[in-house]
Amino acid sequence: MQKTELKEQADIGLVGLAVMGENLVLNMESHGFLVSVYNRTVDKVNAFVNGRGRGKKIIGTSSIEELVASLKKPRKIMLMVKAGKPVDDFIELLLPFLEKGDIIIDGGNSHFPDSIRRTKYVEGKGLLFIGTGVSGGEEGALKGPSIMPGGSLAAWQFVKPIFQAIAAKVEDGTPCCDWVGENGAGHFVKMVHNGIEYGDMQLICEAYQIMKDLLGMNYDEMYAVFKEWNEGELDSYLIEITRDILAYKDEDGLPLVEKILDTAGQKGTGKWTVLASLDVGAPLTLIGEAVYGRTLSSIKDERVEASKVLSGPKPNFDGDKKQFIDDLRKALYASKIVSYAQGYVLMRYAAKEYGWNLNNGGIALMWRGGCIIRSVFLGKIKEAFVNNPELSNLLLDPFFKEKIESSQGPWRRVVAEAVTNGIWIPAFSTALNYFDGFRNGRLPANLLQAQRDYFGAHTYERVDKPRGQFFHTNWTGRGGTTASTTYIV
Repeated sequence: MQKTELKEQADIGLVGLAVMGENLVLNMESHGFLVSVYNRTVDKVNAFVNGRGRGKKIIGTSSIEELVASLKKPRKIMLMVKAGKPVDDFIELLLPFLEKGDIIIDGGNSHFPDSIRRTKYVEGKGLLFIGTGVSGGEEGALKGPSIMPGGSLAAWQFVKPIFQAIAAKVEDGTPCCDWVGENGAGHFVKMVHNGIEYGDMQLICEAYQIMKDLLGMNYDEMYAVFKEWNEGELDSYLIEITRDILAYKDEDGLPLVEKILDTAGQKGTGKWTVLASLDVGAPLTLIGEAVYGRTLSSIKDERVEASKVLSGPKPNFDGDKKQFIDDLRKALYASKIVSYAQGYVLMRYAAKEYGWNLNNGGIALMWRGGCIIRSVFLGKIKEAFVNNPELSNLLLDPFFKEKIESSQGPWRRVVAEAVTNGIWIPAFSTALNYFDGFRNGRLPANLLQAQRDYFGAHTYERVDKPRGQFFHTNWTGRGGTTASTTYIV
């Protein structure tokens, strides 16, 4: 293996030279850090050092022992390997060569319970652990990602200069990276980011389908709309790339996106987000619909067969198209507010459940640049939490309250028109339903509790009695007075 002639020890080591790992190394090196690299397939190290890394301050190593020996103390080693067992395997490979105070960093898309477990395990060995979310894809990794670290707080002072140097920056130069919280907090926040990403993408896709199937717009017209939207309050990375995708032509001059099979993939972080919401009791309806939307798209053959036997209304729009497009913009913005509101409620519930002290405004700032959901919208979320750090729901912030209430008419018109014409809009409709449920001081769950008490003696509370007092009724006269002890709110 050909190695750099540099003799000084490296500032940080990185294991895993796939696309994200390579780009993070180049990012670190470009900011003045000396980086040691290792990959289980050693040929990849040689190819990288003599390829993209040629002439740069990068040390190639051929073993874990050599990697560890090349690092300054306390040693900092970042794992960019596949989530799950590979992370645990590399931790075990590293432990024999590390000393007290050394730091292992997991930069992959790990599930937050694994980071909770690993923090405890690694700290038990006298070392420090960081589980950090890294968002922005390969371009972000190279030019500046959003970085969301959590784990052993004592490790933060040692990795902070590196992480904040390579992270994306907002307009005033503030890095999109700060300490998130204890044990699995970093990966939890990254998971919620990915869940919100699912929701944003689903909403945009529904807006696209409304334009195409209901309004009959061609790709040039849709491109123009997304271009205009990206210059206003919807300005974001996902709107920007949607604009570009709609303009992209295949070799025959036809829109490439029209030729892509309509089956969406997923790597699991959306599902994790929904499952986490169920664990802590947070109503994450929009992201849930986005996950199920991908699942529904995956049964392509079944849908094609169903389309031959199941019928619905033929889309027919005879209104003011220009006005409806503006309604659609407002409906998208309102639905987006709901998606982020639900995501922040989930983080608030999880913080209480797992004992984390999350900085909600700081999280919005971390998402403001570098990551997939970056948008001007996030600046308003940061302001909301700066104005009221104890804000329980974004819908109650004065700015978002005014925005969503002023969008109600357009939002309801879009949902009604789409449903009437048989257009599939699970995310738009569930966002509106959440809003209507959240603003409703009395839901029909009183009847639901009566039903549960009727068939299972699950008890209920009364509006004319203090909370915490539970009652059971012998509804049939045959059930007796014994009540179940399982009452969960």
